[in-house]
Amino acid sequence: MAYVATRGGARAIEQAERLFRAEMGEIDPARVNEIRTAMPYLIDRVMGEASLYDEDIAALALAQTGGELYEAVLLLRAWRTTQPRLQVAQPVQQNALFTHRRISAAFKDIPGGQLLGPTLDYSHRILASDVLTGTPFVPVPVDAAAQPAPATQPSVAAWQAANDLVDLPEPDLTRPDDIPDITREPVLFPSKRAHTLQSLARADTGGTLALGYAAMRGYGKAHPTVNELRLAEAEVMVKHPKGTEFSAGRVKVSQAEVVSKSGEKLSLGFAATLGWNEVKCISAATLDLNSKGAAKGSATEEEFFLYHTEGVESSGFCIHFKLPHYVTFQSSLDAMRDANAKRQAQPQDQEPAE
Repeated sequence: MAYVATRGGARAIEQAERLFRAEMGEIDPARVNEIRTAMPYLIDRVMGEASLYDEDIAALALAQTGGELYEAVLLLRAWRTTQPRLQVAQPVQQNALFTHRRISAAFKDIPGGQLLGPTLDYSHRILASDVLTGTPFVPVPVDAAAQPAPATQPSVAAWQAANDLVDLPEPDLTRPDDIPDITREPVLFPSKRAHTLQSLARADTGGTLALGYAAMRGYGKAHPTVNELRLAEAEVMVKHPKGTEFSAGRVKVSQAEVVSKSGEKLSLGFAATLGWNEVKCISAATLDLNSKGAAKGSATEEEFFLYHTEGVESSGFCIHFKLPHYVTFQSSLDAMRDANAKRQAQPQDQEPAE
């Protein structure tokens, strides 16, 4: 559907796009690089929701759309479909992740220790307004004498399972090439576990937070405790046609496990995504934790939250209301006018027909 109801509509559409492009200005490699360097967490969010890991392409999408996140994600997903699939990487093992940050709210001491890593969790929220008057904000350098943490860290859930505190799911022996792909087959309910985790991995951050927050406030059955939150880099291990395995590089990943007491043991919720996005992972893991036995139509029912956190589809449905609905709206008005005319034509002492 398009704005073609009046003569000259095509030219108006073209000029409207030109106006938007003019406001964005020229886009060059320097501008894209500045966006990629200055806003790494925004880049991570866009890559995660697009399920495409490419920082330069994500920065270009943000530059091209003026920072409109839904449009940027849509651009990345569309571009992704044009690219060939050369390989399927090997599964990533949690204890092999190159870990930058790993914390647990459930235990003070965990195997490997708490690793704060890069975070603003404990800082004062003070705007550096002096920058606007010409004084640069220069961050205090990290203490060079600090002892670096080990690159890899063990799994908290595995330690709990060894102490009979939680039941871990059975190992998934599906070959990487046979894992169901949400971009190639539709989600059917009850959803396959692979589809659920893939949907949560690319879910809209704001929508996931809204429903996850609803569950946290009491609209879910289980209140979460962060068992483990991890920001890391994962080796992308692929197999050469001759049979040897090699690393194609690293990608940033986030993962969260949340737990709640359920009977004699803890129940576990899990989520992971590309890039570093703690809020989404904790919220998504909370929804996963609450999804078992959730009431139909509730915020924590799997069908409800998977559909309503799909950012591209939901934003597209919302935006389509801006497009012409002349025919259907005029039809409604005609029906209203007809009903009014019939009511006025009836004698005043006659009851309207049922």
